[in-house]
Amino acid sequence: MEVKIGVQHAPRELTVETDDSADAVEKAVADAVASSGVLTLVDGKGRRVVVPADRLAYVEIGGGVAGQVGVR
Repeated sequence: MEVKIGVQHAPRELTVETDDSADAVEKAVADAVASSGVLTLVDGKGRRVVVPADRLAYVEIGGGVAGQVGVR
């Protein structure tokens, strides 16, 4: 699952490829915002991305589409 995170006052967004479902990511975002804590996501290689919830500008949760080479 591809997750794009916009951070306030940062010129670029963060992109994380995670094995979590869209529902799990949405719940993690909602919990972080509700508790004014941090959003923590783990990517496919085990690396952690931690963003303070009060600095989130947006979170885009998408499936990530693989290219279709040679398909008609």
